[in-house]
Amino acid sequence: MRKYIAEFIGTLILVLFGTGIAAFSGGDLVATALAFGLAIIATAYVIGNISGCHVNPAVSLAMFLKGEIDLFELIGYIISQVLGALAGSGILYAILAATNLSTNALGANGYGALSATNISLWGAIITEIVLTAVFVYTILGVTSDSKKSSVAGIVIGLTLTFVHLLGINLTGTSVNPARSLAPALILGGKALSQVWVFIVAPMIGAVVASFVYNFINKN
Repeated sequence: MRKYIAEFIGTLILVLFGTGIAAFSGGDLVATALAFGLAIIATAYVIGNISGCHVNPAVSLAMFLKGEIDLFELIGYIISQVLGALAGSGILYAILAATNLSTNALGANGYGALSATNISLWGAIITEIVLTAVFVYTILGVTSDSKKSSVAGIVIGLTLTFVHLLGINLTGTSVNPARSLAPALILGGKALSQVWVFIVAPMIGAVVASFVYNFINKN
């Protein structure tokens, strides 16, 4: 149970601070990217030894494929992450409602009219698969070497930062189905109708990363 509570808290922090800083900085690219990366670094060194600090269903899927967790744990992780993301988005919504900012600024992902660059559906799918694959591949690599354990959180956080630097203006950067589902459920409308892309594509990216890791890195 402790690991599921840890995943709930970690995902809440990631979503609240990542999307919150995006909202209050006016969508500043660097600030938002750093917010997500720093949130991972902070939580990794607090809950990493409890749950592994996945805070992302795509990461948990990769760890399941790697044999680090079983199917029951995978389901528990994903439920905890989705609930944590919903809590984070809910808190942000309440904070926004107390300001003169729009409560629509919850960091929902999107393509077409919901994208800063009007990226197409297929462009969004490819972007999310590639970004997630890079992120998860890094996680698999750095967490598989005990010699790198002391810097794993920093490496993973910085990787999430540079992934966001590329993806924010394309899709808003998901690479995390829980982080995308939460604001979409609260906002509804087009955000909810498009959220399947940001659930399916990151999970595919995790499978791709697992395959590449097993082919190249695993002895």
